[in-house]
Amino acid sequence: MSQKTLTRMDLSESVFREVGLSRNESADLVESVLNHMSDALVAGEQVKISSFGTFSIRDKAARVGRNPKTGEEVPINPRRVLTFRPSHLMKDRVAAGNKR
Repeated sequence: MSQKTLTRMDLSESVFREVGLSRNESADLVESVLNHMSDALVAGEQVKISSFGTFSIRDKAARVGRNPKTGEEVPINPRRVLTFRPSHLMKDRVAAGNKR
């Protein structure tokens, strides 16, 4: 399996090729979309992309954890975490890609 990573540059290059905007306009468009998504998540909103999935923020409460090596109990502070739930279409598409 390939270890390639899709980057912002790859996305803007795809927009350049597929849509026909200039390279600078394509990069600005990708950056704008990512900024809108980030801003919505920071504000506590969900970001739902049809046929792809849903990004959301979850608040996790404080709890007591345990160091697996020493067994010592350690307090874990409350925090916000980003979660992603893929759509059923995305799950099916990824599963079909594994059947080679």
